[in-house]
Amino acid sequence: MDAAIAAKIERLRNGGAPRVLDLFSGCGGMSVGFQRAAFQIVAGIDRDPEAIASHALNFHAGTGEDTVARLRKPRNIETTEPEGLLADLGCAGRPEQAIDIVVGGPPCQAYARVGRAKLAAVSGAKDAFLTDGRGQLHRRYLHYVERLRPLALLMENVPDALNYGGENVIQRVADRLHALGYVARYGILNAADYGVPQIRLRVFLMAYREELGIIPAFPERTHQSELPIGYRGTLATALQQVDLFSTQDYTVPPAARRDAPAAISAKEALQDLPLLSAHLSEQAKRGPRRFTTAMPYAAQAASRTYAADMREWPGFEAPDGISDHVIRHLPRDFPIFREMNPGDEYPEALEAAERLVQRELKARRQAGRQAGVMTAEKLRKKMVPPYPVGSYPNRWWKLIPDRPSRTLLAHLGKDSYTHIHYAKDQARTISVREAARLQSFPDGFRFYGAMNAAFRQIGNAVPPLLAFKLACTMADTLKGVAGATPERETDRQIAEA
Repeated sequence: MDAAIAAKIERLRNGGAPRVLDLFSGCGGMSVGFQRAAFQIVAGIDRDPEAIASHALNFHAGTGEDTVARLRKPRNIETTEPEGLLADLGCAGRPEQAIDIVVGGPPCQAYARVGRAKLAAVSGAKDAFLTDGRGQLHRRYLHYVERLRPLALLMENVPDALNYGGENVIQRVADRLHALGYVARYGILNAADYGVPQIRLRVFLMAYREELGIIPAFPERTHQSELPIGYRGTLATALQQVDLFSTQDYTVPPAARRDAPAAISAKEALQDLPLLSAHLSEQAKRGPRRFTTAMPYAAQAASRTYAADMREWPGFEAPDGISDHVIRHLPRDFPIFREMNPGDEYPEALEAAERLVQRELKARRQAGRQAGVMTAEKLRKKMVPPYPVGSYPNRWWKLIPDRPSRTLLAHLGKDSYTHIHYAKDQARTISVREAARLQSFPDGFRFYGAMNAAFRQIGNAVPPLLAFKLACTMADTLKGVAGATPERETDRQIAEA
């Protein structure tokens, strides 16, 4: 066995925590999960200044100002070499001695169909996504793997990466990993199948050094969920490039037990959070939404529930309440949100707005006021959203209380119409903390920056609870090789999480 690999295994055998480098880390969704599974988070690397500041402050706040300053520095992975990064972080020795596990998800904009459409609209070229530099950043991930030679790695991306201009990028990555001495497998996981209150399809690739003699395997699904029709189409399109009969690297995660519980619903995830009403007051004002007001929980979370886990997540406990329960100021739309029913989308929102216009016109007539054509036109301009229904059929969506949420995206940083609160008396889009709950960020996790930056960080993240389940599987696998791993939560606690 190679000396560097043998030294890493010996270190784990002696009780050392596996050391993790999180590439394209964002604020640290993957890192939260791996830390809970008793991995040591060495650093994250990301070019987003607010996201990497969140990562540093959540994982290294107690390490001293100089260390935090180095760790929160934005870095472009295209120009940052592993040796330079580790030297800057103060890691002594050769690169292959410093890191045991590499995780991360290269940017998905060039792969995702939504991202491709935006690139085409901006550039005017239908195939602009094929020349977008972000579509090649998986090569930098592989470069870090080649130089650091970790024992294992985990990569995440959108399912559309399986069909990128007719090419399966994830299989290409797996082929390169084989050449570098790894055994790799990949599959599409739905976060809702692992206890996250959100339908979120993502492809994960897991790999181990071939000297370890491990065939990667994904954890058993802990919950049962049903994919909505639109997601089934996404899955089918992605799998067109996967030949299940000849590609040994694609694998289907184990099914859930027959007695597994149903997926966590939006109401289960959010019902203990404070109710909001100030936004409906005429005195409510626009302005930056910062996280300076502490708010107690609205209700006690029952033990062994999703809400209790978010409050009590080890290392990120929040027993007294939250401070980022802030929302956008959308006075035109609050009445429309109240009028909508769970599951309604933009066409239904326009119908709701028109009903409100008609009610206002009727009220004006009954009050003896003129309600001429000009008045009706002015009311519509004031009360009805201006977007064409054909261009934005899914732009708005009201959460369904007894089902998981739809996928949260980075677009939340621009607007949050895709996630309108399910309760009529709330009549608003979701708050930052509610988005974090739907993404399974623990309540004690703090987002650097103001509201828009936090929404963007949440939408870009890997759900921490899903990362935790994957990390537990990897920890148990490495335990079989090394003979020992650091103590973490018991198997029973993990199953209940």
